Amino acid sequence: MSVPESLAIPGGVVVTTVETPRGAFSAHVAAPSAVPRSHVLLVPGWTGSKEDFTPILLPLAAAGFAVTAFDQRGQFDTPGAADGNYSLSGLADDAAAVALAVGHSTSHVLGHSFGGLVAQQAIVDNPARWLSLSLLSTGPGALGESPQRPLSQIVEALGSVPLEQLHALREQGVTRPDDIAEFLLRRFTSNSAAALKAMTQHLIDAPEIIDSVHATGVPCWVGRGADDDAWPHEAQSQMARRLGTEVHVVESSAHSPAIENTPGFLDAWLPFLENCP
Repeated sequence: MSVPESLAIPGGVVVTTVETPRGAFSAHVAAPSAVPRSHVLLVPGWTGSKEDFTPILLPLAAAGFAVTAFDQRGQFDTPGAADGNYSLSGLADDAAAVALAVGHSTSHVLGHSFGGLVAQQAIVDNPARWLSLSLLSTGPGALGESPQRPLSQIVEALGSVPLEQLHALREQGVTRPDDIAEFLLRRFTSNSAAALKAMTQHLIDAPEIIDSVHATGVPCWVGRGADDDAWPHEAQSQMARRLGTEVHVVESSAHSPAIENTPGFLDAWLPFLENCP
């Protein structure tokens, strides 16, 4: 989960709904003043949302990129799936549909945390649609269980325990500004319980497809916060090496560098985008 420092929507960022053949997706979009050099699609993680990327939208537009951040199906402002399909391939198809619906037949894609698993699947399923893959604070397949992350217990609770109660347990002992606390509560309880359940299960058992990603030949970038506490740092380093690159470590940040150290993140990532073919 990313915790925003501000809920203000900057001037130049458009709050919209992207209509696709796969459904409607809530999104924030920004565009450069001139013809964009290309398009960047931003995929949020588990319990996250488009707001996880708010600080980087205008800098990307200023660098010449059209950019779209969206809520995945069942996340926050986007309705859940009518057919109940939350497979990784289905979520990857949603990402491709959003990029196409905003007018781009090819795009760069960045996946944060769980969104990285979706982005990897999108590359493997349809590599011709993607100019590059960027993986931020994510890993090669499932995150897995730990005493700090009892994911199986969360799967069992979702659908039977009210989302308000689960959120209260997660935030127990945490003090936040009132507006941020209200936003986090509203975001979590607006999620589809079925979507959260499926995404949590993916974090437990998603297969590793890094070799298949590498075989596509799509250029890859990997980054994390210096204090990232999700996928082990060595696992991310090994993933990067298998993708023919290295991990870009963003200092003064943890799991969400785009929010926690926006300038440092952009310094690490923008050169990759600008130098992609």
